[in-house]
Amino acid sequence: MTLDKALRPAADPATHPGPAAPVRRPAPLAPLAPPAPLALLGISLGYFMVLLDTTVLSVAEPDLAASLHTSVAGLQWATTGYTVVFAALLLSAGALSDRLGAHRVFRAGIALFAAGSALCALAPTVGALIAVRAVLGAAAAACVPSSLALIGRLYSDQARRARAVATWAAISGAAVAAGPLAGGALVGAAGWRAVFLINVPLGALVLALTATRQLRCPRGDRDLDWPAQLAACVCLALATDGLIAAGAQAWGHTAAALTGAAATAVVFARLERRSSAPVLNPALLRSGAVRAGLAAGAAVNFTLTGTLFVLPLLLQARGMGPLTTGLAFLPLTVPFAVNPPLTGRIVAKSGPRLPVLAGLALLASGTAALALAARADARYAWLAAGLLLTGLGVSCALPALVTAVVSGAPQSAAGAAGGLLNAARQAGASLGVAMMGAPLMAGGTTGASGATGASGATGAFWAFLMAAVACAATGIWFAALRGASERP
Repeated sequence: MTLDKALRPAADPATHPGPAAPVRRPAPLAPLAPPAPLALLGISLGYFMVLLDTTVLSVAEPDLAASLHTSVAGLQWATTGYTVVFAALLLSAGALSDRLGAHRVFRAGIALFAAGSALCALAPTVGALIAVRAVLGAAAAACVPSSLALIGRLYSDQARRARAVATWAAISGAAVAAGPLAGGALVGAAGWRAVFLINVPLGALVLALTATRQLRCPRGDRDLDWPAQLAACVCLALATDGLIAAGAQAWGHTAAALTGAAATAVVFARLERRSSAPVLNPALLRSGAVRAGLAAGAAVNFTLTGTLFVLPLLLQARGMGPLTTGLAFLPLTVPFAVNPPLTGRIVAKSGPRLPVLAGLALLASGTAALALAARADARYAWLAAGLLLTGLGVSCALPALVTAVVSGAPQSAAGAAGGLLNAARQAGASLGVAMMGAPLMAGGTTGASGATGASGATGAFWAFLMAAVACAATGIWFAALRGASERP
């Protein structure tokens, strides 16, 4: 008889007929999962990484150009290589998240983003940098819709979920404010490659904070139309390439790229008509409020990203260093930290119409002021006034546009409307860099310095004037839709 059998109590035939029950050993303790607030912090920091990458590179442009011996066109592609893929893949990223499970898509996106950032820091040529930046765009697209799905998984109560989304927006929105300043400090200390290395430890922290069973999501059965998704990506890339080539006055290249973009758009439309799972929900585009909101969102990001591209070249050509340039952007970025809560209260009380129109008016005024200041080679105080108006406009318009577009969409397509707005914004960012960068090249500023002398000032004037016209035009369109989305 073994010791285990000897110590086992005998069964009482009156109450326990049959053999004695085996001794149950306690199961090993499961590892403790991070509390919900820490998991929310991890989700928010993931989106923070994505937005930081859209702003932190701006101050590094002159150092990057000198290091990799590239022109304004190379710098444009270093930025738009990210935003083109980000914009196109956002159209299907939500469906992919539902199909594979949001936690898998989010964590894979974060891991790819961190690894891709490390490769960007090691890029030996601008071509290699552009290629890896495209990979970062795909990783970013995976993170955004899945992060919102994870918040819904983490907080089932509607009120707590609303507060969590507000926290997510506040933390991630700080990336826009911190980007130029952080970029200036990193470039001043260690060169342009440092702006990518910061994502490696940040990505590791996000993966650690989101390693919890609380965030596990089931797989779904949503279909994905990959041919149409690829056509959308190619169409946007060719259109961007054509606009960049136009700035360099390479007219043959421009014609070929824009013709290819038009042909790909036709292919995309045909694929969409035959698809059982279209990339674009046709019900969304039937609403005038949605169409105007998408145009306004594209104009806002056109202006913001284009300004972040053009102004560092102008400021550093005037003798400002990277850190000073980052500090010079504070009038633009500080409103992102203080204005959205006020805008949210206005939207909750009276609807999105007034904040959207006010934001677009401020954007048009701010970029017009920047154009005049650049043309007159004015002191920084005049540029600061234009930057402040622009920052107030962006931080006023964007939160309200989310409500305007979602309210104008059919109730069954509200989630798709939010995703389409994000895609339109990133498409606007790509076009902003391509079109606002074009006058710099047309003025003869194609060297590594980006913008020099009178020609650089003239190019910046036309770039900012272009943004002012875009914001004014979309503001007029949105104002014409009286009664649309008056209340949330």
